[in-house]
Amino acid sequence: MDARLLDMLGQIAKGIAAQFGPNCEVVVHEISDKSAYSSIVAIENGHVSGRKIGDGPSHVVLEQIGHDDDQVSDQLCYLTRTKDGKTLKSSSVYIHDEHGKVAAILGINYDISMMQMFENTLHEFNSVDAQTRKEPERITLNVADLLEDLIRQADELVGKPVALMTKDDKVKAIRYLSKSGALMITKSGDKIAKHFGISKYTLYSYLDNSKTGGEPT
Repeated sequence: MDARLLDMLGQIAKGIAAQFGPNCEVVVHEISDKSAYSSIVAIENGHVSGRKIGDGPSHVVLEQIGHDDDQVSDQLCYLTRTKDGKTLKSSSVYIHDEHGKVAAILGINYDISMMQMFENTLHEFNSVDAQTRKEPERITLNVADLLEDLIRQADELVGKPVALMTKDDKVKAIRYLSKSGALMITKSGDKIAKHFGISKYTLYSYLDNSKTGGEPT
């Protein structure tokens, strides 16, 4: 990333973190070839998620690596979850370079765990109906954890255990992993193939098939 852009984003991160206090983590992810392994180039209040400069990417960052989509939209006000169980209200802002390509992602993560506790207490006091919530996405500390999360999500997308999956089910799961950027992680092919009980040759044949839009043979 251009040093001037990094300095500017670091300054913005400090300002946002200072404005909203120690419960507000602000992180700058660089989007480059090395970002699949080490994407964080600046972070304020890293204690919120337990991350530091040099740590690996989030799901949002991994999906962006290798894409030239200059029409990508910022993702604002969604829920994430830290490894120790804190719930965060998060926003991801895509930063473009002079050529229109995404060069960085500015992430804002505010710990709302205590607020949720108060909200839940008030809700239980005022209503007898249970409040349903969407399961928040977990923030991972390294690419190994991230790969495990993505494989779990692929299984949930299919909706059945691997032992009961058909070939079409496995192709569907592998397409999801490919789209999510999981295969950019070193040695992910071995782990994914082992998880689905297929060979690496079969895994990559499924991937080739999904790129052409065809059905498995």
